[in-house]
Amino acid sequence: MKRAVSVSIGSSKRDKAVTVQLLGEQVSIERIGTDGDMEAAARKYQELDGQVDAFGVGGADLGLMVDTRWYPLYSVKPMVRLIRQTPVVDGVGLKNTLETKAAPFVESRLGEYIRQTGGKKAFIMTGVDRWGLGHGFVMAGYECTFGDFMFSLGMPIPLHTERQLKVLASLLLPLAGRLPFAWVYPTGEKQEQRKPKYPKWFRWATVVAGDCHYIKRYMPDDMHGKVIVTNTTTPQDVELFRQCGVKYLVTTTPVLDGRSFGTNMMEAALIAVSGKKRALTHEEYNELIEKLGFEPTLQELN
Repeated sequence: MKRAVSVSIGSSKRDKAVTVQLLGEQVSIERIGTDGDMEAAARKYQELDGQVDAFGVGGADLGLMVDTRWYPLYSVKPMVRLIRQTPVVDGVGLKNTLETKAAPFVESRLGEYIRQTGGKKAFIMTGVDRWGLGHGFVMAGYECTFGDFMFSLGMPIPLHTERQLKVLASLLLPLAGRLPFAWVYPTGEKQEQRKPKYPKWFRWATVVAGDCHYIKRYMPDDMHGKVIVTNTTTPQDVELFRQCGVKYLVTTTPVLDGRSFGTNMMEAALIAVSGKKRALTHEEYNELIEKLGFEPTLQELN
């Protein structure tokens, strides 16, 4: 049996392990949270190094791919410093392949509903770390608002074009990439805290897309009729969205045993089943995605 493990600096309350069959092979998929402790994550990688087929980096990114430009996040590097044998990925491969399919999927399944309830307006929580997801909505003809300034930098400045995102990335990410990761992204128990902000833009949008932790943390209590496009949802997340009135939930990664796993976890699973013992190319990811028939999952909540 192949084994893929995601070690996350997120909450251990979200831990999950399942066994799935991919391309005729059984693959054990396991998520292990360290409640914000990056050093504990590093030691867990060291403990499992060479014993599993692929690692995922959960709750953090090794860097951000904005269009074709890579920006490393230096504060996350110590987390993987002790790995010597097992390939390790953070999900960027699927963010720029699998997640680009989300907008066409939404259009094909929910296009009529969206046009009837407010039109093609998407609020992308942060665009620089979800370039493929946001780009998909831009290419599908959506009017997009990106919340990078609002949610990552705490500044009430909406962005509306990919060009603005690229300029923001080129100016700020070389500096922001050297800041402690916890300064720009909730880790550990902070991921479970609700702090609604900027309700105007949630009301404006028909589709709210992006990182699940960001959406849960900042969305208002009233999300009546909205379409959420995200991933890494637990049954508790789904119930929160239902209570807030969300109409449809689309997860970009498959739902396995009641929850969707992060792109890093699914990317590690694809490496494990490929047997290549290295990160895959975009072409190889797309080929495996096609063979597996992976596509977003749609749930009607209200």
